[in-house]
Amino acid sequence: MTSVDVREADKRVADTLAELRKKLATVSSTKAKPVVPQNQRTVTVAASEQVDKEMLPIPAPLAQIMPGGGLARGSVVAVDGARSVLVSIIAEITASGGYVAVVGLPHLSLHAVEEMGGDLSHVAVVSGQGDPGVFDPGRSPVRFDPVEVAAVLLDGLDLVVVGLGGVSVPPSRARAVMARARAKGSTLMVTDGRWSGVQATLSAQVADYRHLPFRAAGHGRISGLSLSVQARGRGTRVTETRIDVVHADDRVRLVAARPVGAVADAAPVTATGGLTIAVAN
Repeated sequence: MTSVDVREADKRVADTLAELRKKLATVSSTKAKPVVPQNQRTVTVAASEQVDKEMLPIPAPLAQIMPGGGLARGSVVAVDGARSVLVSIIAEITASGGYVAVVGLPHLSLHAVEEMGGDLSHVAVVSGQGDPGVFDPGRSPVRFDPVEVAAVLLDGLDLVVVGLGGVSVPPSRARAVMARARAKGSTLMVTDGRWSGVQATLSAQVADYRHLPFRAAGHGRISGLSLSVQARGRGTRVTETRIDVVHADDRVRLVAARPVGAVADAAPVTATGGLTIAVAN
């Protein structure tokens, strides 16, 4: 590849970021007031940081185990494991009128977000694969940088979710982006990589599947599944809970887990509905 090709590639990156900034300016000037759930208005953090922070709306079973009781604006949170947790957070925020960007996660199911009641008109996606103006690493030495794009998107959105592609972000760069998140009051959620200095970590694994009618474990129609979810904050102990993924009231929801063998009231989740998102790890 010639130096001319490289300069053209650099120009396309600059044009892409400029377009993102223009769109964010439009969103920032027109979006509604910050989204704050009525029961999660403030959170008391560590003694060294005695301030109250606004919280973003997340499913109640997750808020109960999160350090500080929820997802604080301006924080950086790591999420790994079963994708149902990440999808449910995106759905809850957008359903409440918030704006979310998803960067570097081309396989995240937007259909799953909609099934959980999310508003897709409030979701911006920068997949990094096949986007106009984004480079193909196989054709250009200039690589798609999800962290750079996420840093731009923090200016104007409520939540930015970034897939790190298995890399570890250097601490100096992580600190700079975290400072930007605090200054803008936007929450950054990282997955598929390592980010030092996160305020909290959420980890979820599929614990078991539930069936209807219940006769014996592993028999009957699949009606959902249970997740084992752990949350840890800086300097705090690990908190763990069990959460059921069910289909109820025409949408997929996260609810407090029922005892094994209990008869579920919720309607079964079909293979084309909630089960698809529940097993997307």
